[in-house]
Amino acid sequence: TGVQTCALPIYYIGGTMKIRYLGHSCFVLTESTGTTIVTDPYGDIGYSMPSVKADAVTVSHGHYDHNNVGAVSGNPVVFDEEGTYEIGGVDITAIKSYHDDENGAKRGENLIFKFRMDGLEVCHLGDLGEKCSSALIETLLPVHVLLIPVGGNYTIGAEQAKEYVDRIMPAIVIPMHYKTKGLNIDVDKVDDFIDQFDNEEVEDLGEREVELFRDDISEESTKVILMEREK
Repeated sequence: TGVQTCALPIYYIGGTMKIRYLGHSCFVLTESTGTTIVTDPYGDIGYSMPSVKADAVTVSHGHYDHNNVGAVSGNPVVFDEEGTYEIGGVDITAIKSYHDDENGAKRGENLIFKFRMDGLEVCHLGDLGEKCSSALIETLLPVHVLLIPVGGNYTIGAEQAKEYVDRIMPAIVIPMHYKTKGLNIDVDKVDDFIDQFDNEEVEDLGEREVELFRDDISEESTKVILMEREK
């Protein structure tokens, strides 16, 4: 057929992907094939990174609360530059953006990462700080699952985050980078962001992990899922 194959797990649609929340902006994304990616591992932020092993680590920018790649075992590949990549059947796109609303003058650049896993488009916005623009939105679409900072101060805040959600229209939104117990970084709690949604649009999962199956994802509405961080 002319199609090249390799020894890595073969990508296919129909499996269940998993998202584990380790706190702050750090998630473990696992495709049904077993390929595992950790996003933005953190250093000392008032609590410690749980032990985790991965095939790859993505780093949105070089700040200590996002770039602690040494905390991830398994000799992972590190993605910290703009570009398109593939690992273990997962397509990864790193998109340049800004950590502030002054084209990086205050806090530099930020990488947004998109992952295609089990037929789902997952987008991790990193420490996005720039205003919502049509050009950026068009670059990001489509998005089924949006991992979005909402705590303000160093990133977009609640109102800007809601604007991104309204423009991107993902099926699932998982807030990150907000004030939780033990966190010593000056950001707001998640409440202001949540208050902008109707009660039926928000689910407080109360757990550290969620499983997502492409056929169960409704693109007709948006659900906000609050996750507990793994301790």
